[in-house]
Amino acid sequence: MTKPNEGKVLGKSISKPPKTQAISWKSDFRMNWSVYLLFTPILVYFIIFHYLPMFGIVMAFQDFSAVRGYFGSKWVGFANFAEFFTGPNFLRILRNTLAISFLGLGVGFPLSIIFALLLNEIVFTGFKKLVQTISYLPFFVSAVVVCGLVIDFVSSNGVITNLLVAFGMPRQNLLSDPKYFWGINLATDVWQGLGYGSIIFIASLSGVNHELYEAAAIDGAGRLGRVWHVTLPALIPVIVTMFILRCGMIMNVGFDKILLLYNPSIYETADVISTHVARMGIERMQYGYSAAVGLFNSLVGLLLLFISNFLSRKFTEHSVF
Repeated sequence: MTKPNEGKVLGKSISKPPKTQAISWKSDFRMNWSVYLLFTPILVYFIIFHYLPMFGIVMAFQDFSAVRGYFGSKWVGFANFAEFFTGPNFLRILRNTLAISFLGLGVGFPLSIIFALLLNEIVFTGFKKLVQTISYLPFFVSAVVVCGLVIDFVSSNGVITNLLVAFGMPRQNLLSDPKYFWGINLATDVWQGLGYGSIIFIASLSGVNHELYEAAAIDGAGRLGRVWHVTLPALIPVIVTMFILRCGMIMNVGFDKILLLYNPSIYETADVISTHVARMGIERMQYGYSAAVGLFNSLVGLLLLFISNFLSRKFTEHSVF
């Protein structure tokens, strides 16, 4: 006779694996209390600074007054949203936000991948570490310092302006002409974020099995062939994950840098949703209107995250969730 936990395959009895018992939360806490203790400050941080402020969303549906507070301010429903959507600046602000974001996604994101691939091909370890260190440094420079340098370089007598004048461009302050702002902002983003944006890709490449490169070399693949058939396929899951996360951040451009660089003469191409919210909320004290615009921005970003994740899971079998 076979025991209750045994079955038969091809006349032979095999034992079924015993069922694992679910561990209760209390027993898991007793075993890993130190991990929970380390997690507590992070949990408290998110509750205080991320979840409790979400009650402020009610401002988007009020003519909010700081004196009257949440419960005394007049309820206006979707009037703040209607004012934003029908306002004269809506299409301009939306266009600028999407244009700046897609430029960063279409140029800055691929450049980080290419930079990681190039670093991975460097044989000399010392030189590789030197290049990595130099490429990471701009990310840790304050936005105020970066913007100060940019303002000086593109002024009427700046270094970059003098260089462009030598090639025949008329002398002017580049930050006073709307048509140059997207290029200036993209150049500073690439300079500051190229090295830091490649960290995850470089870390992923360090885990690729070197036997795959040796097998590809034996099969006759050159350096470019090994990159195409070994390196890139190993990077695909990471690339897809980072791309999905970047899609979710499309509506959130570099607010601090744009705020420090732009001026009324280039609002036509520099004014984005985040700067519009800051200007309307802080300068004009239209808190309900600013909350409505911010809520719209967050909902669109969340929708884009879900759409990009769904399309990625459908066509590439890789997704974040």
